Amino acid sequence: MKLTIHGAARQVTGSMHLLQVGQYKILIDCGLDYEKDHNLQVNEDFGFDPEQIDVVVLTHAHIDHSGNLPTLVRMGFKGQILCTPPTADLTELLLIDSVNIFLSKADKGRRNRKRHKHGNSGPQPLYLQKHVMDTVERFVTIGFNRPFRINGDIELTFIQAGHLLGAAAAVFKVVEDGVEKSIAFTGDIGRKNYPVLNDPEPLPQVDYIVSEATYGGRTHTKGKSVEETLVETIEKVCIKEQGRLIIPAFSIGRTQSLVFALNKIFSTGLLPPVAIFVDSPMATRATDIFRKHHSLVNPEAQEFYNRQGDEFEFDNLTYVETLKDSRQVSNYYEPCIIISSAGMLEGGRIQDHLFYNIQNYYCTILFIGYCAKGTLGYRLLRGDPIVHIKDRDLAVYATIKKTDVLSAHGDHEDLLNNIMQQDVNKLKGVFLVHGEAVSMQALADALGPEGYQVTIPEKGVVYEL
Repeated sequence: MKLTIHGAARQVTGSMHLLQVGQYKILIDCGLDYEKDHNLQVNEDFGFDPEQIDVVVLTHAHIDHSGNLPTLVRMGFKGQILCTPPTADLTELLLIDSVNIFLSKADKGRRNRKRHKHGNSGPQPLYLQKHVMDTVERFVTIGFNRPFRINGDIELTFIQAGHLLGAAAAVFKVVEDGVEKSIAFTGDIGRKNYPVLNDPEPLPQVDYIVSEATYGGRTHTKGKSVEETLVETIEKVCIKEQGRLIIPAFSIGRTQSLVFALNKIFSTGLLPPVAIFVDSPMATRATDIFRKHHSLVNPEAQEFYNRQGDEFEFDNLTYVETLKDSRQVSNYYEPCIIISSAGMLEGGRIQDHLFYNIQNYYCTILFIGYCAKGTLGYRLLRGDPIVHIKDRDLAVYATIKKTDVLSAHGDHEDLLNNIMQQDVNKLKGVFLVHGEAVSMQALADALGPEGYQVTIPEKGVVYEL
């Protein structure tokens, strides 16, 4: 059995791991490498021949795990893509959106080159909608905790990871030369007591673990619940100051959890009614997918549904569909909450809301997720006094705040616990991926003294298991 890390090696994005059993090749995840965003074409360099991959196993829908699948298909992959039912639906939604982003960037690049008379050549989209449809046709869905025999020697089981609806750890049992071996790929690990999502389930005993390390060395804020944090912020901004609260949130996962938390707050009368606008067509479509797979939301959300109805609908909540309606939200002068994508502020309707509100002293922008270096969100959190939005430099008068109570990633303690549930005398190796170098090292430093054999793999190096 051989393991090669082809993506998210000593960095966060681009998850892609190759497991080879004899001549049979399994690709676990096939994500876009965001850290090469200036040249997306590097995502065509897989480090292997796509035609030689027998099957893909997809842990969850997020683009840094799924976003390069259509490129793989375009370049010759002809096998099945195994995932859970919600992952199939959410991935289709995200991949179609990726095509729109590629086309938009290509069109903007053409206009800029024409304006500066540099000709019309330039980077093309990685893939088109046709390639997305070809990819979706390859999905084969498997439920949680239902062993699936890939072939006579390899069995796959999906274990709930809690990070996103449908997110799974992939556990393989392999018989090689008459010897049984096992390996688990964690995907992204969620956290306990998260709105809407189930807690991560413990992994069975395995021989090897390939674990994400996103929050290695960092712990989430303790003491305040999601609802307590939101009540405190909304009361100050919308009730006392009669202002506007803008919350940038990813359309898939984060927005649904936020809406459910707000529903609980307002349905129980913790605050007087405040108008809430969810301004993201993708979030609306993703919410329908959450409804479709409602049996997989956590017991709290199911109980709420049975007692009070749809956890994603309530009186003072409006889902904004058209661009015209979105612009009318900007002209709504009563206190309100605007939830819009994208979370890092690099595109989407959130930029319009920022353009009209960044100089509003009575506006607060509340970040509830990670913002990568170089993004507008990162610059605002850094405290830049002037930012560039929609071709204009604007002074920042709005209040900028951040909370990690809605982070969907497990922290240092969660990552450690997930691994340390394994018997140290039976676990032969831990491979750390999907994290910055300092995060991986912090996790390795914590596991080493406990007796675990930890490797921080290099990209493209083959490890014999």
